[in-house]
Amino acid sequence: MDTAELKAVVESLVFVSEAPITPERIAEALDVEKKRVLQALEDLVQEYARSRRGFILSEAAEGFQFRSRPEHAEWIRRLGKSRPFKFSRAALESLAIVAYRQPITRAEIEYLRGVDSGGVLKTLLDKHLIRILGKKDVPGRPLMYGTTREFLEVFGLRDLTGLPTLKEFSELAPETLQEE
Repeated sequence: MDTAELKAVVESLVFVSEAPITPERIAEALDVEKKRVLQALEDLVQEYARSRRGFILSEAAEGFQFRSRPEHAEWIRRLGKSRPFKFSRAALESLAIVAYRQPITRAEIEYLRGVDSGGVLKTLLDKHLIRILGKKDVPGRPLMYGTTREFLEVFGLRDLTGLPTLKEFSELAPETLQEE
């Protein structure tokens, strides 16, 4: 399979995939080297980024997926007549704690937040942003929570290493932090 055909087939597989598709999965399906698939994906990402189309090829949740351009979000919301999902401060705090400290128990989250977090955790579970990882091996065997692939997709992260570090947070301008 030549490079042009490979790129076209890879593009088709990404298009029909319901969730971000990994380069390994594509290579397996096409019976080609992962290196060739990665090169095709990199070329496609650059081509879509340069084009004036309404969508881009983006890396998320350790795979690749077509996404609308962020600058078109308002038009898309108007079409669907929907409001963007907004996280409450409690939900954002709890989600950040889970993302950075996972696996973590409800008691540990509540200790860090200083308030009951049961309702917030239920909401995050219902939205598939966190999941139960198992039970901690301590008396009472409390549930342990961690983030999901949907979390990575929603926030456009390849994996958890894409989360900002504490140093990056401290470098934010003070006026940026006060706006919220």
